[in-house]
Amino acid sequence: MKLTKVLFLSVILLSFYQCKNDGHSHKEGALHSHSEENHGEGHSHDGDSAHAHGHEHGTDGDHGHAHGAATTPQFADGELRYEKEKHLKNVRQLTFGGDNAEAYWSFDDKYLVFQATNEKWGVECDQIYFMDPTKEMNAETTHPLLSTGEGRTTCSYFLPGNNQIIYASTHLADKNCPPTPERRTDGKYVWPIYETFDIFTADLDGNIIKQLTDEPGYDAEPTVSPKGDLIVFTSIRTGDLELYTMNIDGSNVQQVTSGLGYDGGAFFSPDGTKLIFRSSRPQTPEDIKEYKDLLLEGLVKPTDMELYVCDVDGSNLKKITDLGNANWAPFFHPSGEKVIFASNHNSKRGFPFNLFMVNLDGTGLEQITFDNTFDSFPMFSFDGKKLVFASNRNNGGTRDTNLFIADWVE
Repeated sequence: MKLTKVLFLSVILLSFYQCKNDGHSHKEGALHSHSEENHGEGHSHDGDSAHAHGHEHGTDGDHGHAHGAATTPQFADGELRYEKEKHLKNVRQLTFGGDNAEAYWSFDDKYLVFQATNEKWGVECDQIYFMDPTKEMNAETTHPLLSTGEGRTTCSYFLPGNNQIIYASTHLADKNCPPTPERRTDGKYVWPIYETFDIFTADLDGNIIKQLTDEPGYDAEPTVSPKGDLIVFTSIRTGDLELYTMNIDGSNVQQVTSGLGYDGGAFFSPDGTKLIFRSSRPQTPEDIKEYKDLLLEGLVKPTDMELYVCDVDGSNLKKITDLGNANWAPFFHPSGEKVIFASNHNSKRGFPFNLFMVNLDGTGLEQITFDNTFDSFPMFSFDGKKLVFASNRNNGGTRDTNLFIADWVE
């Protein structure tokens, strides 16, 4: 199966990006997504392929389900976890159909905000919802809509106080869903970087409170510091996709990164002093030309991404993985000394994507999940006791990507 078909799980990590990319096509993985698929990332948030925080869900709608590809791992008796998943306990499914990803905790650990595309809910592309994860849920459960229901959204996150969220949306430019890229004749798997994405805050009734960005071009993949003082986001305002910070009210915008490449899907460390993110960072003349040419078309290729860490001001930048393929949707372990992330570095086919953990110095790589298709968009609760993530497990052989919650076991 071609990597282009595997990478992002449908137009939700667009992140998705993961966030993180725009439009989470479960962006990263397919790399939304967020869109982690699209921070960056969607879901193309980003995982889908990487959201984009992007996010970051794939945009070609093929979640890369390996039907009959390899020996299917077996769940532990009576559980939704695999035998080797020793860090997970009491895994519970939260959604039951459609494309769901980039679920992030409120500061008090009581709620989750997430992006989803679900025909039963009457939306054509990613919109933002929230839920109480302690409630029992099934295929008939619906959730409050927090975005406008227009355009495409990605990468939502709670603000301090837990009564407002931040997210990116294209609704000001067009109430319709923006088009997804056609399958390319050159076979490249690409994410769209929608120039109409801007960042907004809203209350839990779905009322927009404030527009935080209005620069020309892509502004998306926002996440919030645990200290409650800063927002990090990805913007193309300088002509390249770089990280920026701003105050909670949108003031005092500061550029964080400046290296050529798609920097996105960023999250703060537990103490708010560092950022973890994924980046493409092309090096060869050929890769640099390809990156620049695609960017002129409003596209990026999220199939080669590594993880970087830096201080909030951009200093002390360090590459912490060199694994190959797509490594994205990173999030700090509660200790602040390790990072959990999604990766397909062991795969020659583009899948599976599983969760891994690594020390900040790049040592101690450990596999956390063992699905045969797609696990991504992990986030620890603020108290460190729970992990929420998106997965294709237990979907009955469909392409549905659902949200799961687990007790974390050290």
